[in-house]
Amino acid sequence: MSSLIEIAAHWGEVTEAPLLVAARENRVYECKIGSQRAALRVHRAGYQSRIAIESELRWTARLADFGFPCARPLVSDDGGYLRSLPGGQYASAVAWLDGHAIGAGDVPLEGSDAEITLLYTAVGALLASLHTATDMVETNDVLRPAWDADALLGDAPLWGRFWENPSLTQSETDLLLRTKAKAYDHLVTMDRVDAGLIHADCLQENILTTPAGLALIDFDDAGFGYRAYDLGTAIIQHWEHPKRALIETALLNGYGTLRSAPDAEQLRFFTLLRALASCGWVISRGAGDDMYLRAMADRAVALALEWVG
Repeated sequence: MSSLIEIAAHWGEVTEAPLLVAARENRVYECKIGSQRAALRVHRAGYQSRIAIESELRWTARLADFGFPCARPLVSDDGGYLRSLPGGQYASAVAWLDGHAIGAGDVPLEGSDAEITLLYTAVGALLASLHTATDMVETNDVLRPAWDADALLGDAPLWGRFWENPSLTQSETDLLLRTKAKAYDHLVTMDRVDAGLIHADCLQENILTTPAGLALIDFDDAGFGYRAYDLGTAIIQHWEHPKRALIETALLNGYGTLRSAPDAEQLRFFTLLRALASCGWVISRGAGDDMYLRAMADRAVALALEWVG
C-alpha cells in the first residue's frame, strides 16, 4: 500500500506524516494538505462500495453548500472525491472541523439539568436541520443502503442477525425473536412516518461542539430510512442514564423547533431498534471480547423488555 503521505498528496502538498485519530469502520488521519487541515479517511475494504462512498461525499458536499454544519469533502487531483487503493480500499479527504465530541460511549453524560437540556435541545435542532437540508438538496444520484424494516428487522438485517449474538441465553434469544416479529409488524403499519436520507449513527462521538455550534461528522453508515431512527440513535448511549427522560424531552423539543417531532413513545421504539441493530453489529466486531458482546446484548434485552411490556 502507498504511504499515507503519498495517499494524502492526491489532495495537495503534504510535508508531514498524517496522524491517526480514529480507527472504527474507517481509519481517519489528521493531516495538513497545502495550507489547510484535513481528515484523510482510509475506508475499510468491503464495508461500503465505491458508488456508496461517492454518494455520501456528493450528499455531504451539497449539505455543506446549503449551510449544514458538516465536514466538506475535498476534491482530489483527478477532479473526483475518491481515490482507489490496493486491496479494494478507497481514500477520501474532508476539511477538518475544529471542535470536540460532546461525549463518548463509555462515559456517562454529566451536567446539571439545565446543561443537559441545553445540549440535547441543540442536538435535536441539529438533526432536524440535517433532515430539512437533505430534503432541500439534490439526492436523486445518491445511492446508499436502505435502513428500512427489512434492514432493521428482517431475516438478514443490515448489521447482522442480532438474535444470534453468542452471549444471549436461549430465553433471551426467544425474547428478541418475539420482539423482532412484533416490532416488524408495528413498523410497517406505522402511520405518517417521516423517511428519507438519514445519518444513522448520531452517537455522541459523531457530534462535535465547534466555535460555530454543533456539527455532525462520520456519515459512513448513512442511508435511506426512518428519520426517527436518527433520534433513537442519539438516545441509545443514555439508555441507563438516570436523566434519560430529561434527555429525551430535550431532544424532541429541539427537533420540534424546526420539524414535526415524533412522540416519546415513537422515540423509545426507535431507540429499541438501534439497540437491536447494535446487538447484531457487535457479533462480527466483538469476537473474543465477551464483555463487549454482552454489553450490547444486555441493552437489547432490557429495551426489548421495556417495549414489549
